[in-house]
Amino acid sequence: MNWLILITAGLFEIVWAIGLKYTEGFTRFWPSALTLAAMAVSVGLLGIAMKSLPVGTAYAIWVGVGAVGTAILGIILFGESANPARLLSLALIVCGIIGLKLATPA
Repeated sequence: MNWLILITAGLFEIVWAIGLKYTEGFTRFWPSALTLAAMAVSVGLLGIAMKSLPVGTAYAIWVGVGAVGTAILGIILFGESANPARLLSLALIVCGIIGLKLATPA
């Protein structure tokens, strides 16, 4: 269950990272409010997951899920570069996430 909580925390990290773009420096109320709420949920869920998962593993997976998801949405939503080196680098992060999951006891 804590792995599901951790992945959910990572998904909320994607929400707040993308949300930052829409806040325009926290000058827009609703995007700012939603971004701050997503931050709170993300960190809160990370804390819950860390009750039983190793801190290094949990944090690395949280950051990895957020980084990969945010980069993919940056490509889709904002037309950011999708060159082969960038996509390969994202794939390596995904491999690292999978490796950490496989190397961590349940």
